[in-house]
Amino acid sequence: QVQLVESGGGLVQAGGSLRLSCAFSGRTVSTYSMGWFRQAPGKEREFAAAITWSGGFTYYADSVKGRFTISRDIAKNTVYLQMNSLKPEDTSVYYCAAALWSPSQGLGAVSGYHYWGQGTQVTVSS
Repeated sequence: QVQLVESGGGLVQAGGSLRLSCAFSGRTVSTYSMGWFRQAPGKEREFAAAITWSGGFTYYADSVKGRFTISRDIAKNTVYLQMNSLKPEDTSVYYCAAALWSPSQGLGAVSGYHYWGQGTQVTVSS
């Protein structure tokens, strides 16, 4: 089992920044990658960013590339999402997820992840 706990969400003005954190415990040794997804009201959950746990390779959705940065602290079993130049369309519940092996669907697929956090709300005002 893997337990994921997100924090760092909140209300910010457009152009501002937030940093999300996701602390995880459990089967950390076997974690292949960590991802951040987001879901706005009435919309499907979508990929934002991912990082492979051992190699630190990063992947981003086009919508956040150049504005968001995913990173990890192996010693703390924590993954971060630094979000800069936030836009109102970034408003969503942000979820942290863990994949235990390389998903055949790719790191951007919701179905490729095995464990999810409870989500943290990010609201960007215009």
